[in-house]
Amino acid sequence: MGQSASTVAGATPSHRSKARSMAVIPPVLVNDPQSWAVRPAPDGHPKSEPADYTFNIPDECLACIFQSLGSGDRKQCSLVCRRWLLIEGQSRHRLSLNAQSELLCVVPPLFTRFDSVTKLALKCDRRSVSIGDDALILISLRCQKLTRLKLRACRELTDAGMAVFARNCKGLKKLSCGSCTFGAKGMNALLDNCNSLEELSVKRLRGITDGAAADPIGPGVAASSLKTVCLKELYNGQCFGPLIIGSKNLKTLKLFRCAGDWDKLLEVITARVTSLVEVHLERLQVSDTGLSALMHCPNIEILHLVKTPECTNVGLMAVAEHCKLLRKLHIDGWKTNRISDEGLIAVAKHCPNLQELVLIGVNPTRASLERLATNCQNLERLALCGSETVGDAEISCIAAKCTALKKLCIKSCPVSDHGMEALAGGCPNLVKVKVKKCRAVTAEGADWLRASRGSVAVNLDTIEPENQDASASDSPQEIGLENPSLVAQVEAVNIASGTAGRSTSFKARLGLGRTLVACTFRRWSSFGGSSRNH
Repeated sequence: MGQSASTVAGATPSHRSKARSMAVIPPVLVNDPQSWAVRPAPDGHPKSEPADYTFNIPDECLACIFQSLGSGDRKQCSLVCRRWLLIEGQSRHRLSLNAQSELLCVVPPLFTRFDSVTKLALKCDRRSVSIGDDALILISLRCQKLTRLKLRACRELTDAGMAVFARNCKGLKKLSCGSCTFGAKGMNALLDNCNSLEELSVKRLRGITDGAAADPIGPGVAASSLKTVCLKELYNGQCFGPLIIGSKNLKTLKLFRCAGDWDKLLEVITARVTSLVEVHLERLQVSDTGLSALMHCPNIEILHLVKTPECTNVGLMAVAEHCKLLRKLHIDGWKTNRISDEGLIAVAKHCPNLQELVLIGVNPTRASLERLATNCQNLERLALCGSETVGDAEISCIAAKCTALKKLCIKSCPVSDHGMEALAGGCPNLVKVKVKKCRAVTAEGADWLRASRGSVAVNLDTIEPENQDASASDSPQEIGLENPSLVAQVEAVNIASGTAGRSTSFKARLGLGRTLVACTFRRWSSFGGSSRNH
């Protein structure tokens, strides 16, 4: 029974939340129980008030009830009586706070009430002054059982403060920091003290020295337990090399928009760390040399190559030949045509367990698609975006050969209504089709497919801002999932944010919203049972 994410105080709870809370928690009296026993009636005779049966509920059971409620219901329950206020605070394990400098003065009373917090998010607006070392150290003294920490734009934190925090919170298992200004010494202090650290996500860590003078980071005692490393937008991300190389049990490596040539480092990493299961390379200076190095990791199941223009069929063929357990493959070729049929045919030949394939800016023909459909009998999710060679003939081939296909996404391809007709008679397990910016597909064609296959959900959208960037870097698992458990928003203190975010419509006009493929595969990632957990 998990906790629901908290929202901003004062938000109107949904009708479902109200119904659930009324079903779980009976009406109670908020007066002093000592005054409930006997009260005078209007006629002068004593009248007994109904007993409050919630006093018979053990504290542990009441805490479990609170943990199953939504944020609004929890806040309302905390106002019923002092006992409920105490239990609600002690049973809350997740907390998200506005980390402006004013937070320092309210840390003691705040964590006196919420004294069981194990997952904490500290986020500051970039135009405001964030908390400093004093506040972080005080929090670490109050939350020594902290297992997850998320820091966003806490620019006043220094290496000294992070070192003290690391000594006080040695049980930390997950750390995510972005736009902070502490440097290598603070990061090394965490790695030297937190021997249970499993996930590390670093984005725009501004305190790392640029150039060859950068201090190496890691490995530290955390290297033995580390399973996931995610580095984003770092000028000198290669200083994390010792940490990655020393993490013998590393399963997931994600590198996004990190400067420098990564070929040599990837060769060293894959020679030392052969346990990798998931690799993301996005907008990285890496060639076939670095890509081919992944063949030393035969257990790779998930591979994302996003806008790495120096990677060609040669590197993909080397990976396919040695990484035969590959289940998910995402390629954004950036329309360079350096990955084509040759590389995809190698994938079809050596990776029969392929379940999910996303091709963006890649031009496969019927030759490679037919091989993929024939050899990869477990292919359930397929996305083709911006492919100039994918037309009605290719869709007809997919319809005839991909018998296991459940999800199909087509975007900006020369497909017409004839392709929709082919889907109507093929892919017996198909449950969803998304068609976007395919000008030759009409509403009538989509309606005909719906009528022919009543069990198939057909989504046709021909209007969208020009944006085909469907890279996985914009997914929620890497923002702080990157850590869904820290999304909770609790306004236990009244610290308002200094600026308001851009409106959704404005983001949509700029093309900053979720793209079709990213949105589709975030939902598909949890699709029933066919993909095993890793």
